[in-house]
Amino acid sequence: MTKALAASLIAGTLVLAAAGPAVAHHSFAMFDQTKVITLSGTVREFQWTNPHAFIELDVANGGKTRHWSIELNSPNNLKRQGWHRTSLKGGETVSVRIAPLRNGQPGGLFLDLRKANGQQLDSGLPKNGTPVNVPRL
Repeated sequence: MTKALAASLIAGTLVLAAAGPAVAHHSFAMFDQTKVITLSGTVREFQWTNPHAFIELDVANGGKTRHWSIELNSPNNLKRQGWHRTSLKGGETVSVRIAPLRNGQPGGLFLDLRKANGQQLDSGLPKNGTPVNVPRL
């Protein structure tokens, strides 16, 4: 094997190894996108962070409050959809539709929400149980 061929193989392997985490990161397989649940609660925090924004939501049920962590798209993509870092504020009451986590933990993939004043914010994702970004086997 020539040095040039060996260098090419090593470079190709490094490129593929670096791409692996990026591809894995964008899988939404942890969410059950065939289910849609609605949560009504109070925004604890809106995290405008990369690589994904999050809504931290407190949901009261039967005298107990359960904390939910809801994953959104990246701030860059949300901004193109009309969102701003001030689109949600702590203390706001909202109704949120999500695709829940498969493992039953209190979290999910954001689909859309309605604020108390009637304003709607959307993810742009399908809401009919059609999965997106799920690897096909």
